[in-house]
Amino acid sequence: MTSTATTQGTAIQDLRDWLNRVEAIGELVRVREPVDPILEMSSITYLVAKQTPSPAVLFERIKGYEDSPIGARSLWNLLGPSFKRIALTHEEPVDLPRLELIRRVKEKMNRRIPPREVAPEAAPIYENSLFGDDIDLHQLPIPKHWPLDGGRYAGTADVVVTRDPDTGYLNLGTYRMMLQGSRQTGLYLSPGKDARLHITRAWQRGETVKIAAAWGVDPLFMVVGSQTFPKNISEYEFAGGIKGEPIPVVRAKTSDLLIPANAELVVEGEIRPNSIKKEGPFGEFPGYYGRPEAGCPLVDITAVHFRTRPILTNALMADYPSCEQSAFFGVARSARIWSDLDRLGVPGIHGVYAVPAGAGGFGMTIVSLEQRYAGHAAQVLALVAQVPGGAYYTKWIIAVDEDVDPTDIDQVIWAMSSRCNPIDDIDILRNTWSTWLDPTQNPPEKRPYGSKALINACKDHRYLPVFSKRTTLREDVYRSIAARWHQLGLPGEVPTVRAFERDEQAVYHETGAFEPGAHQASTGPAGAPNVPDLQREDEGNGNAFMM
Repeated sequence: MTSTATTQGTAIQDLRDWLNRVEAIGELVRVREPVDPILEMSSITYLVAKQTPSPAVLFERIKGYEDSPIGARSLWNLLGPSFKRIALTHEEPVDLPRLELIRRVKEKMNRRIPPREVAPEAAPIYENSLFGDDIDLHQLPIPKHWPLDGGRYAGTADVVVTRDPDTGYLNLGTYRMMLQGSRQTGLYLSPGKDARLHITRAWQRGETVKIAAAWGVDPLFMVVGSQTFPKNISEYEFAGGIKGEPIPVVRAKTSDLLIPANAELVVEGEIRPNSIKKEGPFGEFPGYYGRPEAGCPLVDITAVHFRTRPILTNALMADYPSCEQSAFFGVARSARIWSDLDRLGVPGIHGVYAVPAGAGGFGMTIVSLEQRYAGHAAQVLALVAQVPGGAYYTKWIIAVDEDVDPTDIDQVIWAMSSRCNPIDDIDILRNTWSTWLDPTQNPPEKRPYGSKALINACKDHRYLPVFSKRTTLREDVYRSIAARWHQLGLPGEVPTVRAFERDEQAVYHETGAFEPGAHQASTGPAGAPNVPDLQREDEGNGNAFMM
């Protein structure tokens, strides 16, 4: 099956369009029985995410909110571990090979298309609006994710819009927002995040910060809002570049911000100077609870806009594969790192993969390269460890040769086992950029400094001409078999092969043969006959299990 996000002739227009296409590929489950937003929805999501395939889950009846005038529904496991849904979200064929998907997303992230402002009457988000005393966030089924969470969290699969007080550019970020009252939420921002910088600079001037948060979005906004882009270009432009057309936006009602015109639900608010309230803890992306309760900016909600029967989007943070960000980070973060290497002019890169199972896609990065000069692999390892797209948190950076698919963990482990000599090929970087959420850094005062292991699992460049020759298929034989695969009655699709036999001389390093006298024999005690060196022969007899 070859299905694309543009089978209807246009790019995905909103979350409802996205859901229709997800349902068409069989990856949406609609739950029509009442489900509690307190721990039940998140628990179901945690379990569904461990299935294969793992569908998105739309809760259509939410316990305790049957009579809510807003009538909100709740969507979980938006992308989850599904690379089909991730491809669809990026307007790509759902059966695209993983590394090719990453390459295409890399190219799309280099394109920028400014947003297109539409009139308020043309914006679906303004179907319904509430202001002032009419606002009551308790009418929304805002969930509690984990038993020890500090409260109920909206805005986990959201996009928060702020304006840079110096340059005026609009930033989109994905941040959590804990319910703090009928018209108040928290806004948690990690150190260095753009919105936090905007708030800090505004407060230094004694100014109130205007914000807007879309709590029901096309998943592309969650993807773009979670990535690191230049601080002087709006993420609206990068989202447009990926989608291939301008993002429709509309002027907010209580500020000059531009909000997604096709969003499901948007809250507008303001953060007064030094307005802070305690928030947390929260179950975080590594699969552990984060920091204890601490102060964060307090948002006073000034308006709520929503479509009829809006759909709230939620992201569960957990161990893999139940962590919402894991797989899409495996695409978006890989593309960002690969793009950074391209901008630096590093040659020979064949692929980059931020492994989804590695703590939300942060913990491990694999890069495939064609070694072209001395020190090439070491250079690439050091750069992948520190480029803007890859420096945060990552602990394990692994380099493999171009004949290894970095998205195939079996091949990567094979390369580590057959091409990496640990005493020579592992280096450590210390005092690197990490996170307060890293549970391995103890006592906690050591955070947010971390370390990185650089693992060179490439063939030793010094000995490339004499490195043991890999067993590979002849390409003509492979293509002949592939053409007759189903005719031969073989199951599934033909596996992809990256390395084929090349016309070059093999170098053999083993010596010895079984026949006495065919190689240098061992010399026994004086007067004893020579006997074959069977110990050496056993090391290379091709039957390691025979002792």
